[in-house]
Amino acid sequence: MEKQFEKYKGIHPGIILDRELKKRSLKQRPFALSIAEHPQSFNAIVKGKRNLSTALALRIEKGLDLDEGTFVMLQAYYDIKKEKEKQANKTPDLTILRKSLFWDTDISRIDWEKQAKAVIERVFERGNEDEKAEIARFYGQTKIEHIVSM
Repeated sequence: MEKQFEKYKGIHPGIILDRELKKRSLKQRPFALSIAEHPQSFNAIVKGKRNLSTALALRIEKGLDLDEGTFVMLQAYYDIKKEKEKQANKTPDLTILRKSLFWDTDISRIDWEKQAKAVIERVFERGNEDEKAEIARFYGQTKIEHIVSM
């Protein structure tokens, strides 16, 4: 990957592609057609709404005379960032929840989605305001209201 693109790790490659096209004064539609890509699909990629396939990334790199693998790596870094964000949202902030609240179970083994009802009920029965706020942030107010009102 070219050094000029190192700073863009974690950003959707379409956004970087858009900057690169503007920097070179290239229009999206003619460039898309020149690399045998549908302009609509290309536009969705440039706007960050669609992922960049390896085959298309190689055609773009060839069309822009960039090092092979530049956009493939940018897509990989973007995918890594998105996956980390997903994993970070799979559990509430455990530093806020007291372990004594879950005295009868190993807090690290709780399946937060499958056991949502039990977790919400327990925290809203025995938890303090900070714990309730964290559970509300994690599950969303709608889910909390639905379970607590049952």
